[in-house]
Amino acid sequence: MPALETREEVMFFDTDCGGVVHNLAYLRMIETCRTRLAALMGMDLLTMSQTQVFPVVARTEIDYKRPARLGDWITIRGRLDELARARFWCAFEMIRESDGVTLVTARQSLALVAMPAGKPLRLPAEWAQKWG
Repeated sequence: MPALETREEVMFFDTDCGGVVHNLAYLRMIETCRTRLAALMGMDLLTMSQTQVFPVVARTEIDYKRPARLGDWITIRGRLDELARARFWCAFEMIRESDGVTLVTARQSLALVAMPAGKPLRLPAEWAQKWG
């Protein structure tokens, strides 16, 4: 299954007035990781803009275990977790680099959608051959 890691430093705009990362910032970091994971799966930004087929998030499940703080470096590990006929799931872990503590775990369900019609598509047959 495709997998990769990205890194993010917690910036001022990621935090609340107490210097703790707010939930939207974690989702932004997951989005960056998922976008790079999609590229490994053949859905890089240029290809998506040319084909007009996009992976669309249908559901996000997220568990906040420990807070990240201003200046922390976070490793985001993303991987393709499961394939079905018309949906796939990606899983994520966010780990603080300084102490190895898991801060967040998340799982997202996605579907491929053809735009501009918004038509859901079946997953490519080669995905099941490669990763099924």
